[in-house]
Amino acid sequence: MPDRRLIRTFLEPHHTSLAERASAFATGEVATRPEPGDDAAARREARALLELLGAGGWLQPILDLDLRGCCLMREALAEASPLADAVFALQGLGTTPILLAGSPAQKERWLGPIAGGRVMTAFAMTEPEAGSDVAAIATTARREGSDYVLDGSKTLISNAGIADLYTVFASTDRAKGAKGISCFLVPGDAPGLRFVGPQVLSAPHPLGEIAFEECRVPADALLGAEGRGYGLGLAALDRLRPTVAAAACGMAARALAESLVHVKQRQQFGKPLTQFQLVQQKLARMATDLTAARLLTYRAAYEKDQGQERITSEAAMAKSFATEMAQRAVDDAVQLIGGRGVLADHPVDRLYRAVRALRIYEGTTEIQQLIIAGELLK
Repeated sequence: MPDRRLIRTFLEPHHTSLAERASAFATGEVATRPEPGDDAAARREARALLELLGAGGWLQPILDLDLRGCCLMREALAEASPLADAVFALQGLGTTPILLAGSPAQKERWLGPIAGGRVMTAFAMTEPEAGSDVAAIATTARREGSDYVLDGSKTLISNAGIADLYTVFASTDRAKGAKGISCFLVPGDAPGLRFVGPQVLSAPHPLGEIAFEECRVPADALLGAEGRGYGLGLAALDRLRPTVAAAACGMAARALAESLVHVKQRQQFGKPLTQFQLVQQKLARMATDLTAARLLTYRAAYEKDQGQERITSEAAMAKSFATEMAQRAVDDAVQLIGGRGVLADHPVDRLYRAVRALRIYEGTTEIQQLIIAGELLK
């Protein structure tokens, strides 16, 4: 993990301790695990990683709504294993709406098993025609007596097919648009919920499609009030966006570390690569950009932990800058390492396959830039 002194202004003493322990855990227990060879293996490994995180108490920052703690966890995990980072991230994304709007009964039922790694969550918002345009959600939920009945489909859903609990966004009043979207807690074994199939990425990551076909859930599955789902979903994304930036920092830090090891050992034209000025330029840019991204990330998380109601602009700046930075850093690492860096078993190649998604999920870079501009022009 990069030097924590750079971000000490934003951390409390318990965060410093957490960062040290998380780094040791990620290095000793996560990085040593074998890379899954296919989608089925990735799904099994995701469940195993969740159990490992739960057993060690590593999911607690999510339950504590400790955003800086979540950022430190994601940075450490992403540096060791993008899949482990994704498991932590999805546990946070699926759980945060419960923390923000759940009833006492909902919290009592779900939060303990979630924290222990016994319940895997998923965040089911994206649809074939509703990506960045969340208000275009077409999945519906209608009230029938003491139940709600859901119909529709979701795509590009992480943990689809292996989640025990889906946080689902559906329209309870199509005429109201975004103000008619509600949020539901749907167990993975709910009647009428069907796993359509996997959507296989080049990086190990359980992704897929699900369908709701007369899916019946009790009325107390509604999270918060009817028509409040849109705001709840955006609030969860707004809160957790800095953690995506933190994951990007972790991947960039690994890319820089692998690059430094290589250029110190590799010789060309009778001298080590460290003596070539163009190599030095890439290393300098990687380190400088990583430092800037970490400062933006932990500034945003600090403001939220200090009680700022919304960190819309801060989170958007952190996510857009850090994810674009990580893409450049990993690409530079491949260039510095050369042919070895594009072999499937090399850590940098694994980073190259994993890092690209960060610029898309939880709001694309372009959407983040529109958010920043919108805040400036208010």
